[in-house]
Amino acid sequence: MAAVLFGAAAPAASELTGSIPAFTLAGLLYVGAALAVMPFVVMRLPTRRAIRAEWRPAMSAVVVGGAVAPVLLMAGLERTSAASASILLNTELAATVVLAAIFFHEHLGPRLLISVVLITSAGALLTWEPGSALDAGALFIIAACVCWGLDNCVTAGIEHLAPEHVVALKGLVAGGANLAIGLAIAGWGASTRPAEVVAALLIGAAGYGWSITLWVKGARELGAARAQVVFATAPFIGAAIAWIVLGEAVAPVQLLAAALAAVGITVSLRSQHEHRHHHDAVVHEHEHAHDDGHHDHGHDDGEAQVRHVHEHRHRERLHPHPHVPDLHHRHRH
Repeated sequence: MAAVLFGAAAPAASELTGSIPAFTLAGLLYVGAALAVMPFVVMRLPTRRAIRAEWRPAMSAVVVGGAVAPVLLMAGLERTSAASASILLNTELAATVVLAAIFFHEHLGPRLLISVVLITSAGALLTWEPGSALDAGALFIIAACVCWGLDNCVTAGIEHLAPEHVVALKGLVAGGANLAIGLAIAGWGASTRPAEVVAALLIGAAGYGWSITLWVKGARELGAARAQVVFATAPFIGAAIAWIVLGEAVAPVQLLAAALAAVGITVSLRSQHEHRHHHDAVVHEHEHAHDDGHHDHGHDDGEAQVRHVHEHRHRERLHPHPHVPDLHHRHRH
């Protein structure tokens, strides 16, 4: 669902690029993301314990992914062609997987690596144009993708703050900064209408606010690498929307790319592994259900029947079972 919403946001936002300057539009999208989750944040403010535990990784994700990466991307876009930039943006998936494995100790396995190759190849097919060549801007775009890969890995490991808290922080800080820069450099645009500003906020609410929230929820269950593999289908969803809604022509290479991506997703979802592993005793707060073998604490009100959030304690445990690198399985191998 995160990929569907983000994929739909791209062709929707493209309808506004002719009237709203790029930096201003980027800021509006992120501010819209913050507005989308603000009701949840107001009703359920983060606890002091959660802020103390997570402020460092949360701010690292905001600065690296929300502030540094967009600047690097803009620098790259000024120096390279749109076709080359689109191909290079596929390196975010590879960067996420490599960083997740080396620095965050996520287990990959051959199935996940095969799926990464398939989806990255599919993305290249979808965006490649004959005659396009890399230039100096390529390094800036690759650097931006590395920043987003680090952002993905750090965000997936934030367990005490709710996904909505993370999105609000990113939206307010990154969106506010981009909007201020955009207004200072280019303003609102001579032809921008109030309805287009509202449209940008709504696109940001769905395509960034709800999308990032769902991505964080999924990454906590799958790990950053697997979550990003699934999320990498967003360009193909955007292409499908462009075909159906905007009436763009369908090219055979796009159908081939979509098929490769579908195979890659199928392979990645079968990449769990099993071994005997140790869980330390821990107290934390995150969304969970009671059918995963790790949440066996009691409830008096039947809350255990649905997914819910509260602070809970895990006792020390040593056992084997199939698993992926979720919040409870970030051990070394």
